[in-house]
Amino acid sequence: MSNVKNNSEQTIIAVDAMGGDNAPREIVLGAAKVTLETSVKVKLVGDENIIREILDNTEYNSDQLEIVHTTQVISNDDHPKEVIRRKTDASMVVAAKLCGQGEAHGLVSAGNTGAFVLSSVKHIPRIKGISKTAIASVYPTQNMQKREDIFSLLLDIGANIHCSTKDLVHFAIMGKLYASDIKGIANPTVGLLNLGKEPHKGGEILSQVYKILTEMENINFIGNIEGNDIMKGKADVVITEGFVGNVVLKTIEGIAETLTHLGKYAFKHRLIWKLGLMALSGGIKQMKKVTDYSEYGGAPLLGFQEIVIKAHGRSKAKAITNAIKVAAKTHRDKVCTKIANEINQIETKFDIH
Repeated sequence: MSNVKNNSEQTIIAVDAMGGDNAPREIVLGAAKVTLETSVKVKLVGDENIIREILDNTEYNSDQLEIVHTTQVISNDDHPKEVIRRKTDASMVVAAKLCGQGEAHGLVSAGNTGAFVLSSVKHIPRIKGISKTAIASVYPTQNMQKREDIFSLLLDIGANIHCSTKDLVHFAIMGKLYASDIKGIANPTVGLLNLGKEPHKGGEILSQVYKILTEMENINFIGNIEGNDIMKGKADVVITEGFVGNVVLKTIEGIAETLTHLGKYAFKHRLIWKLGLMALSGGIKQMKKVTDYSEYGGAPLLGFQEIVIKAHGRSKAKAITNAIKVAAKTHRDKVCTKIANEINQIETKFDIH
């Protein structure tokens, strides 16, 4: 059954087996599939008895899968700050410790987002110079730049409420390197979400960020991006504060749900609309596939010395498999190291606060 590739260093990813709406079964199945398709080693963290029961009926490469037994689970109803102090043997917390102690090169969880962020912050060292990490998420666009990948990257989407000039400049570097290495975009364009295109718009912090990014030679900065331009895909990477980014992402999700509802309403009431929807059905199915979170695994939490991936809470095996593969690729491509190097360069060149 073994198909281990000959690598100088085997990539190891710690996976929270107990976190998520479909845990542990779908998480375990996703991890098992990774061992059959890649040379990645997975450390499944959770209740060993339950995990082994699932694995007994699943094909996997035992040389690439290790179980780390834990006795506690963090649920979505748990209060993040309280639970990571109280449940020190929770699968999510132990998985973060493994990554922080150098026993894994990356971390994946579909569990409680707040607890996952705090666990990562507590146990995984941040890149030197970075004070705030950022959650990055892809979203579909009209693809104005004619990319092979129609998704743009938005960060931060909720790890931080407000950010300093320095934080936003760091986000630009993180997003650029992630888009370049993981999404395969050469010299990705970077835009700053603002309420106008003029350099002085948005107050002191945003205008200062605009000035610094304009002066940075290693950032393909295209200026401010307004709200009505977000979905056009003018920029490969859009940076903003977590409060604003979260509102934007939830708005996009809400629009998608509203359009689905209107489509159902129209289908019930007008024959001409029915015919139009039938003609569009192939395109709608394709769009559902394109926007399916299982295709890209999850959202990276950038700024740590190791890659941290937050999978969607409803993730099934396919999404977990892809999340682990993305984490492994990020490690192999040394994305976190590249971020650290560029952060160090701007620290010496620019006086940013």
